[in-house]
Amino acid sequence: MAGGDGRQRRPRSRPRAPHRPPGAGGGPPAARERFLAADAYRVEREWLRYEGTAQRDLFRELRERFLARHGLDSPWAVDVGSGPGRFTPRVGGPSSRVLLLDLSTGMLRSATARLSKDPVRSGAYRFLRADAARPPLRLGSFGEVVALGNPLGFSGLEAERFLDSVLPLVAPGGRLLLEYVAGRGERARYFARLPPGAVRRTLAAPLNLVRARVEREGFRLEPPLSRDHGFRRFAPGEIDERLVQGGFTVRDALAVAPALGADPIRIAAVRTEPAAWRHLLELEEALGGLEVHRRPAAAVLVAAERGR
Repeated sequence: MAGGDGRQRRPRSRPRAPHRPPGAGGGPPAARERFLAADAYRVEREWLRYEGTAQRDLFRELRERFLARHGLDSPWAVDVGSGPGRFTPRVGGPSSRVLLLDLSTGMLRSATARLSKDPVRSGAYRFLRADAARPPLRLGSFGEVVALGNPLGFSGLEAERFLDSVLPLVAPGGRLLLEYVAGRGERARYFARLPPGAVRRTLAAPLNLVRARVEREGFRLEPPLSRDHGFRRFAPGEIDERLVQGGFTVRDALAVAPALGADPIRIAAVRTEPAAWRHLLELEEALGGLEVHRRPAAAVLVAAERGR
């Protein structure tokens, strides 16, 4: 039996899952337990992951624009691994009701406080503390399923289970908007050799001229991270294969910020000029939409549609 919000009502007599000691079967050391026990400081850090610097603004706006392009005004949408609700206002459409699902009580409290201030849609949100790898939700009950901010990667060793659980939540004809980590990231050689001010002035020029210069000089990989932060990485082919097996068709894929994504100083310079900032967003989307940039990308956004 299912409730109106897509939750699957389970018998009270169902046995509880066995207790897992910290760090058992969950990727990086105690990854699941860290999210379960997230305090106010960690919750605030999660919110600020997409705010406070020009580079974070770039990462946030690219995701927001992706959501805007692929949003579906379905009766129900779900924000899986919602955290404090950073992207939730852009999930679904104007008449959608949106379920926020997260492992952390602290994250959901923060999301509740933030979204209650929405004068238009505050009554559209529902909240559920649950594990996305084992969601107590009815299959096929959501027109849009969103998992941005890399909850898939943070699932660590449970990432496969995450996919197995989340993909079937999408209704026939519905959409899945998913983020995953692929490689180390890259940046354009052309911009790397220019001073920050010159990058800003160059990006104020017509975009087709800038893109031609960038593509002519090519890209270089970013150095490996000193820590992997427990991400579970996927090759683009792995995700595509899983989606096809699940009855999905990939409609769009975006490698996040291959031109300037790892260059906070130059991004900050561009941020001061509105025309240059607008052109940077358009350039990142144009380059990020090319398949060649997906494999080395530090983040890839995918929009897929489930067959009817």
